[in-house]
Amino acid sequence: MAVAESSALERGLLSRPFRSGTASRRLLPILALALAAAAIFATGYGAVSISPSQVLGIILAHLGLDTGIAYTDQQDAILWAIRLPRVVLGCLVGAALGISGAALQGVFRNPLAEPALVGVAGGGSLGAVAAIVLGFTVLGRWSLPAAAFCGAFIATLSVYAIARTEHRTSIETLILMGIAVNAITSAATGYLTFQADDAELRSIIFWSLGSLGGSTWPVVQIVTPFILPAALLILIWSRALNLMVLGESEARHLGVNTERVRLTLIGLTALMTGAAVAVAGIIGFVGLVVPHLVRLVVGPDHRTLLPASALGGATLLVLADLAARTLVVPAELPLGVVTTMIGGPFFLWLLYRSKRTRIGW
Repeated sequence: MAVAESSALERGLLSRPFRSGTASRRLLPILALALAAAAIFATGYGAVSISPSQVLGIILAHLGLDTGIAYTDQQDAILWAIRLPRVVLGCLVGAALGISGAALQGVFRNPLAEPALVGVAGGGSLGAVAAIVLGFTVLGRWSLPAAAFCGAFIATLSVYAIARTEHRTSIETLILMGIAVNAITSAATGYLTFQADDAELRSIIFWSLGSLGGSTWPVVQIVTPFILPAALLILIWSRALNLMVLGESEARHLGVNTERVRLTLIGLTALMTGAAVAVAGIIGFVGLVVPHLVRLVVGPDHRTLLPASALGGATLLVLADLAARTLVVPAELPLGVVTTMIGGPFFLWLLYRSKRTRIGW
């Protein structure tokens, strides 16, 4: 009975007038093609030009397939050793931030929730910086991602625990706690920066500004086991998130264990964001901008919203990184600066729209 009732309510929720079935069906293939096009363009554009056919030829050659496409050894070395790892890492980090933002907005029923605003990114950055300054290397190459994950998870759990009162989550307290935790982690990071030597200081500056400049295949191998399985697991909870949008008491009535869903998704988003911060530093607003843009097209159905946010986040970060490394050649803009330049105005527009229309979740 509860299953049938939940299915009926879910169908009613997802059949709102602003939701387009055609747009929902077409969005995922469109975003997948956009990501593929952005990746090919980003790997080919730069001081040494590589055509799309050469990009495909080089990649297939490394996979053992000879296409007969002509390219130079220099183009091969630049694409395989420098540009392609950077694009792949950008896809992983962007997908992690995009799907984390969409999941957190569903978990907290708060359209302003995203990894940076609720303390995940700040906690992850503090964990990574602490590992650098304190020389934490017990886990070898896994030490930095593990420290970043622990920091992200503790920060997010603190925000959630304090915002949770009388079996419900206060949105106002959530946002205020996120601001407070970000301030605390920023202060702690500042203290560690003060204690750091020159070499450590350069690494800390990397975390605070964000960059994909350190991308290599070993880095990709380290971060993939953190991000890819967690993203796939989040997709399993899409139906539960759809029911939680109705309200926490309604979701519990329909058989959803809301506490388990919240803790699981908080842990998975902390894992992905912590790993992303560990390899790319703080990159803000991707988890806020992308889910909102996707939601405007397909509505609140998390079955489409989650994978579309992952694809959209990956596409946005690949293009933002391309802009970061080409707009001020021979210098390189910090990636976090580029995404903030995009996300900041969007955030202001979102606040203005909410004030004007008086609408909530």
